[in-house]
Amino acid sequence: MPGEPQDDCLFCKIVAGTIPATIVRETETTVAFRDINPQAPTHVLVIPKAHHVDAAALAAEAPQLAADVLRETRAVADDEKLESYRVIFNTGSGAGQTVWHAHAHVLGGRGLQWPPG
Repeated sequence: MPGEPQDDCLFCKIVAGTIPATIVRETETTVAFRDINPQAPTHVLVIPKAHHVDAAALAAEAPQLAADVLRETRAVADDEKLESYRVIFNTGSGAGQTVWHAHAHVLGGRGLQWPPG
């Protein structure tokens, strides 16, 4: 069911505190933590505490929560003192999504070329 924790979800376990993460920000509805395989000097994931399978599902099922996640990406960038940064939502395995819990990547601290990948 959308919004309910999933026993087999890595990010749900981080939200629950059963798997450690380097948390950089936390709100009532979101958690932001450092990626364990950073692709830039700053690489932070911002996730909703409620489980939604991907960004498209999050936007459809909980638009205010999607806004909370996006708002937190800016707060992370501000905290990290990033003058420019990239926010990425991978949706589906073909786009590189490997954890089936909606999440935004905040990348910065180096030049980010276009197109990515």
